[in-house]
Amino acid sequence: MQCAHFMAGRCQSCQWLAQPYATQLANKQQQLVDVLAAFAPFQLLAPIASSEQGFRYKAKMVVLGTTDAPMLGIVNQQNEAVDLADCPLYPEHFADVFAAIKNFIVLAKLQPYQVQQRRGELKFILLSQSQHSGRFMLRFVLRSKNHLAVIQKYLPRLLAQVPAIAVVSINLQPQPAALLEGAEEIVLTAERLLREQLNQVPLYLSPQSFFQTNPSLAAALYDTAATWAVELQQQGEPFEQIWDLFCGVGGFGLHLASQLTAITGQQPTLTGIEIAAAAIASAEQAANELGLTQVRFQALDSAAFAHAAAQAPDLLVVNPPRRGLGDALCADITRLQPRFMLYSSCNVHSLAADIAQLKSYRLVKAQLFDLFAHSSHAEVLTLLVRR
Repeated sequence: MQCAHFMAGRCQSCQWLAQPYATQLANKQQQLVDVLAAFAPFQLLAPIASSEQGFRYKAKMVVLGTTDAPMLGIVNQQNEAVDLADCPLYPEHFADVFAAIKNFIVLAKLQPYQVQQRRGELKFILLSQSQHSGRFMLRFVLRSKNHLAVIQKYLPRLLAQVPAIAVVSINLQPQPAALLEGAEEIVLTAERLLREQLNQVPLYLSPQSFFQTNPSLAAALYDTAATWAVELQQQGEPFEQIWDLFCGVGGFGLHLASQLTAITGQQPTLTGIEIAAAAIASAEQAANELGLTQVRFQALDSAAFAHAAAQAPDLLVVNPPRRGLGDALCADITRLQPRFMLYSSCNVHSLAADIAQLKSYRLVKAQLFDLFAHSSHAEVLTLLVRR
């Protein structure tokens, strides 16, 4: 991938971009081997590569510049404002939407927030697109409601200019701290959810729900997890009960339940746990659309749910944040003793720390999915089996 910003030293967010992509992928695979060496032998599958550019369908842009000349990008390590509306990580058509958003900022006279002076209102622009439908979700992160009325007034012009924008909301983040978003969300459009579809599984995204930035690789990740589960069931390991902890909008659980049902004719009981109520509502909507009736999604803390449980599922699926499962949840997994675990991690070091605590399990196989090309990060899917 060629990037003028990287070559000029303006943006170093893609810290591995100077390496050929094949070298990046080989280095990540070797890191996986090194970090998980203590759990050998296990089957290490070939890594799943990303497209080198145009793969990010979610943008988080700092609003910089002035009301009359806004910029969307970052403040780099030299404290320089860098406009990244032409960043090659995004599909090319994102540039047209960014241009329309800049015109809207000028038209509505929205004041970019100035960190040092603590003045202004508009902090961030968050833009997501459904790869399946091409429709967008646009979020304005504001310091207060001072710009709410003017955004509502001129929003029809923006929607007329970019009809693909389906969902628009305002997020209020009043704190001067470096926080991307606040707790309060005000949806300004009739549509409140952005519908994505991966591998024929619908996924509904609310403004504050987490979703992977690389939908093509997310689809491969979910499909692989479901394939591994189907293979186990075909080997005589029936899954009557599945838990999906940290389930988000249901990506893993819905893929597993739908594929197992389609192939075996038996619908497993799926329990999905996620702290965010909006994500749970989205997962429930997708389950209803798929016709899955043996599904229960609950807005609970995953660790608290496991701690209160008395009986283990046949298959446990976990996709925790970067910090990993933690001591308490590992202890409860050890107590409950599910037969199989699918553990998806965006941090191989916390993954290794958790596997070391789960001494009653052995690592059977692992596969790297390069959701974050040109960086040191990757997603790793593992299968763990009770000894």
